[in-house]
Amino acid sequence: MRVSVSWLREYVDLPADLPTGDLEQALVDLGIEVESVVDLAGAVTGQLVVGEVREIEELTGFKKPIRFCRVDVGAANGTGEPQEIVCGARNFAVGDRVVVILPGGVLPGGFAIGARKTYGHNSAGMICSAKELGLGDDHSGIIVLGPEVTAKPGDDARPVVGLDDVVFDLEITPDRGYALSLRGLARELSHAFDVPLHDPALTPAPGGTETPAYPVEVRDTVGCDRYTARLVRGVDPNAPTPSWMAQRLVTAGIRSISLPVDITNYVMLELGQPMHAFDADRIVGPLVVRRAEAGEKLTTLDGVHRVLTADDMVICDDTGPISLAAVMGGETSEVVAGTTTVLFEAAHWDPAMVGRTARRHKLFSEAAKRWERGVDPAVALVALERAVRLLTEHGGGTPSAEILDIDHVRPRTPITLPADLPTRRVGVEYPPARVVALLERVGCTVAQGDDRLLEDPGALGLASGAGTALSVTPPTWRPDLTDPADLVEEVVRLDGYDKVPSVLPTAPPGRGLTPRQRRRRAVAGSLAERGYVEVLAHPFVSPELADQLGLPADDARRPAVRLANPLSEEEPLLRTTLLGPLLGILKRNLGRGHRDLALYEIGAVFHPRVGAGSPPEMGVDRRPTDAEFAAADAVVPAQPVHVAVVLAGDLDPTGWWGAGRPAGWADAIEAARDVLAAAGIPDERVEVRAAEYAPWHPGRCAELRVDDTVVGHAGELHPVVVAALELPRRTCAMELDLDTLPPTPVTPAPTVSGFPPALIDVALVVDDSVPAEQVRRALEAGAGELLEDVRLFDVYSGTQLGEGRRSLAYKLTFRAPDRTLTVEEAVAARDAAVAVAAERLGATLRGA
Repeated sequence: MRVSVSWLREYVDLPADLPTGDLEQALVDLGIEVESVVDLAGAVTGQLVVGEVREIEELTGFKKPIRFCRVDVGAANGTGEPQEIVCGARNFAVGDRVVVILPGGVLPGGFAIGARKTYGHNSAGMICSAKELGLGDDHSGIIVLGPEVTAKPGDDARPVVGLDDVVFDLEITPDRGYALSLRGLARELSHAFDVPLHDPALTPAPGGTETPAYPVEVRDTVGCDRYTARLVRGVDPNAPTPSWMAQRLVTAGIRSISLPVDITNYVMLELGQPMHAFDADRIVGPLVVRRAEAGEKLTTLDGVHRVLTADDMVICDDTGPISLAAVMGGETSEVVAGTTTVLFEAAHWDPAMVGRTARRHKLFSEAAKRWERGVDPAVALVALERAVRLLTEHGGGTPSAEILDIDHVRPRTPITLPADLPTRRVGVEYPPARVVALLERVGCTVAQGDDRLLEDPGALGLASGAGTALSVTPPTWRPDLTDPADLVEEVVRLDGYDKVPSVLPTAPPGRGLTPRQRRRRAVAGSLAERGYVEVLAHPFVSPELADQLGLPADDARRPAVRLANPLSEEEPLLRTTLLGPLLGILKRNLGRGHRDLALYEIGAVFHPRVGAGSPPEMGVDRRPTDAEFAAADAVVPAQPVHVAVVLAGDLDPTGWWGAGRPAGWADAIEAARDVLAAAGIPDERVEVRAAEYAPWHPGRCAELRVDDTVVGHAGELHPVVVAALELPRRTCAMELDLDTLPPTPVTPAPTVSGFPPALIDVALVVDDSVPAEQVRRALEAGAGELLEDVRLFDVYSGTQLGEGRRSLAYKLTFRAPDRTLTVEEAVAARDAAVAVAAERLGATLRGA
């Protein structure tokens, strides 16, 4: 929000000699973030003067309209002769007064102005637009001064256009909606400097009449608990917006449109009350305020055709929706060039409803920004009266005597506050009288009493008989004050954050990383060392993801937790597997031109607790009890930590050294083995079996077991899944549940033998349905203690082996800790290993 200091001074008596830095610091101390401070007086250097257009010559033969102008700038150019200037704008005529910067001047951004020949004519200077002067974003035409401006040609134009002012660009936090107005900021600064406030909301305004200004029916008094309106007839459709108002709007970053519309924006900035102006002659029948019907359509003022949902609030006439309530009006009832009858509306809408509508339609208007932060419901009639007076004063017309006021606003509920709570929470002494004074300065109504006012003193942290309880009723413009903690924050803020001592707590002695943290770091480091790139995906998924991954109807990963307020309506669920978002990142990178990818992620998945019910409501005025914590934890979804990898393209790149090697299902399984090894699980406790588990290919999927417990799956993705997600063929993936892994066992130090090994290769023929892992385990079981290592180094299948048979070749390493093995001992161990493989799996020695 951009605010000029000169406008702000109309509502608060700031010291005349107040330095800009002190004003900025006061705003920061009040909790209002200052993005930037611009002293407009120094934004434009050189001669910036008022000029009067004497002649205009239209130049032809160019790609765009060009004008050669002679502008009277008085004696500012030293000659008194009209200044020759070439200009491309067309929104001015002979006799208009404009703003001219003469040669030697510099515009914002370091744009120097000189004299040069252009379009066949000499041009000395520039006729300026608001954007060129840094006053706003409007570059559609140059600034034309209104008749109320008394400056003569040659006079300094800075005071005329507001370049003698200071502008603050403020970032208002969501809990400070009242500060999105001059009224709210002036109130805050009156507290900071202890100076009088001139509250524009205290202006007398007539109340509603028995006969409404226009027939209106409000069907949803929760979404709209107050609706006021008033007509103005006989408005001059050609009446311009006064220059002072247009200047303030431009400084605030709002484009001037027409007098009625500009007035609604001006009142919104002044009082914080968003308004809307209808062309009453374009409304058909009475107005109805209701929820939209799913599928209804509306074209908003930005020209976008929008499809509405049942959660949207709309204003309708007999033709259907004419306005997306609290967000943006519709084209069919907007004020146009010939509007003579204006219906002003000032209402009060539900902030949650407005926030959801704005996000759903991606329409974050200035009005919606204020509504979702909270607007004062008591200021509607004042805003209506202010808008009507401005319109009749500058645009003529006659206001109707009838005023509509449908009021269903509920009174504020008092908050019980222990008077010593700010002192105990913050550690600074706040006497009860000081607490009362500060809360009343905010606008609260405070009633004092003893602790008998508390229904449950212990619940608020106040021992019975320990002091005074205050009954505090917040003002209507502070919807953010709902709990004792909010009131404590206000006391601290107004008394000064600088008075709160900065005392760091004594850090408890640390015990290093937890076993879970060490395991997670080890797994991440292991994958990174093997060339995998870590990504962090959003945990939100669409309802269609389960179908895209081909999950069966009875799969435990199908039920998902639905968010009450999702970031996107397209992804309202929390993920139950890492693969969905991870494959989405893979697809995005493939679309950016990458071809060979190896990605991994470590993160939580979310499984709903069926039948857990709703969590208990817990306030912020005290610490929840252990029972409340337990009840809340019972509802929180289970969140096991998983690790997943995806592979596409070549794992080994192609180069001058030869062809590359594409990633395959075996690489995904090897990644799972690497993860288990990094997690400290001994290889002898890991078993790999063939499996069928979506979304993997049934014939190229393996399940990984630790101590006979399934901990994850790896392999090649099913072709249907690859096609649904538009991924390359043979895309592979792996996912493990790290939380199901047993604790890392204590690993004894290995025995290192100084004697030479005996190396023997053995090739066994087995059915091709027998996993190589089972053959390896059989060899280990039969070889006994002399076996040091066994490694598969070749797989062969051919017609000479027979249909459905394959050869697995293993390299066996034998070594004794106390002697050099003889050939007979090594061969005997080899034979024993082969015998067990033959007994368990029907294996035969190849060539035997």
